[in-house]
Amino acid sequence: MMHMRVILPLLGSKMEFTFGIITSGAEDDSINQIIDSIEKQNIPTYEIIIVGNSKVSRNKTRIVEFNDEVIPKWITRKKNIITNIAKFENIVYLHDYVIFTDDWYKGFLEFGNDFDLCMTKINNHDETRYRDWCICMWDNPTIMEIAGPNRKCILPYDDNRFKKHMYFSGTYWVSKKKIMREFPLNEQLVWGQGEDVLWSRQVREKYEFCMNKYSEVKLLKQKEVSYEIADQNTVEEFDRALNNFKN
Repeated sequence: MMHMRVILPLLGSKMEFTFGIITSGAEDDSINQIIDSIEKQNIPTYEIIIVGNSKVSRNKTRIVEFNDEVIPKWITRKKNIITNIAKFENIVYLHDYVIFTDDWYKGFLEFGNDFDLCMTKINNHDETRYRDWCICMWDNPTIMEIAGPNRKCILPYDDNRFKKHMYFSGTYWVSKKKIMREFPLNEQLVWGQGEDVLWSRQVREKYEFCMNKYSEVKLLKQKEVSYEIADQNTVEEFDRALNNFKN
């Protein structure tokens, strides 16, 4: 059920996390950097699950071997495995090139534990914004013709008007385990087939997307964004498109 969240800082308290990393192999150097960044958070209770071919050996880390030759790029299956075996209610899903900045956990304590599906700031390797708080017109046929089919935008962190028209990129997000059990990723789809868009469409009808602007991750390699950073004029254009459609 949709609800209005109230930010209740947990400074002085703690949160428990499962970090689920998916990999296709040959990225152990990056995975070790990711685990280093997790350990720097000084989180009292957490676990790390790696699904894929990895030989890292670290504390609080489990590896689930996965044969990528059966169905190449089967990231939906990998992420669902993380959901099924996670110990903790807060699950962080990430690919093997996402690293946590030093105050990531502190930011979550400030943000609080009252959320359904949570995004944080994502910075590309060059420190520019990556696909975090996003809206895509092709994901919204109701307003696509009004706003234009090629409009893909990263929204201001504080703008919450478009939650029912947003999607979470599969690169990284945080969710409650119970929600991911209710809305698993579609295993008929593999990487590049819009599995994150389909999942977002389904889950956002019942649960709320929220932005934790106190926490941040960074990509270990430069990724093409292909999205524009929405300025105030663009945001207002989207708002008018929605209002015109409703009317």
